[in-house]
Amino acid sequence: MSFARKFFNVWLRLTEKRHLSRVTTPEALRRSFEFKAKLAFHPPRGTTTRDDVLSGVPVTWVNEANDAGPLILYLHGGAYVMGSRRSYRALSGQISKHTGGPVCLPEYRLAPEHPFPAAIDDALAVYQAVMNRAGGVVIGGDSAGGGLALALLGEIIRLGLVMPLGTFAFSPLTDLSFSGKSVVTNAEADVVLPAARTQETAELYLPDGDLRDPRASPLFAGFAGASPVWLTVGDTEILLDDTRRMADKLRAQAVAVTEEIAHDLPHVWPLFHTYLPEARATLSAVAQWIRRLSPPSGDS
Repeated sequence: MSFARKFFNVWLRLTEKRHLSRVTTPEALRRSFEFKAKLAFHPPRGTTTRDDVLSGVPVTWVNEANDAGPLILYLHGGAYVMGSRRSYRALSGQISKHTGGPVCLPEYRLAPEHPFPAAIDDALAVYQAVMNRAGGVVIGGDSAGGGLALALLGEIIRLGLVMPLGTFAFSPLTDLSFSGKSVVTNAEADVVLPAARTQETAELYLPDGDLRDPRASPLFAGFAGASPVWLTVGDTEILLDDTRRMADKLRAQAVAVTEEIAHDLPHVWPLFHTYLPEARATLSAVAQWIRRLSPPSGDS
């Protein structure tokens, strides 16, 4: 592991985890995240963007002209209350650079103004607008967006829609009931997420209804017949068991799963691609996996 990883773990524990433990409103979370993203996250030189609307949902196209890989439909993280297509342009530019394909970033509606099922409804609407794209579609996401990506895959199967080539997720939130043991056992070790605020996260996104609704918690969805899935998480994250149990669930339904458990890396470390060699290695690994996926029927 790199020296940069050690530095970032200390820095994140002293700054970001304390901030997330103290901040009181979604508005403050959003302002802080957008400001930090603007300062710290930078796309590769030459990255292009274009704002658009698909099925009523605002989206940003990143490197739209790229055609050496499939379209990546990327769903940003942020506990369903923060994050945006602006704050994820840098990561999307890196994903596009590594895969050779364009990225579509939806601006799905956020809680608490727009609670469940607004996010999954928006993600599904955008997917239906792009699912027949020549070259195929790969769905991706991180944290809450990673859970949303997997929930979207479950909805695609339930509705009998065109299957994506694959789905990948960085540190996904797959269980809004937070029943995984790692929420407790990794509460101190996690350098980013405060375990004490998990219930609040669930209440903001899904104030009424079943926390195990598969559209909110894909751990409880059906995935028989799904295309391949690639998952990664750090072994010190409170969401470690969200990935472990998700991988087990997928394997039990005969889905091809790649599960990467990284040692002592922070929540959604690919965001820090500018600084962490481990982040760049993870982006390279998922890009290699994407290149091995089967092309759509009729493609060579």
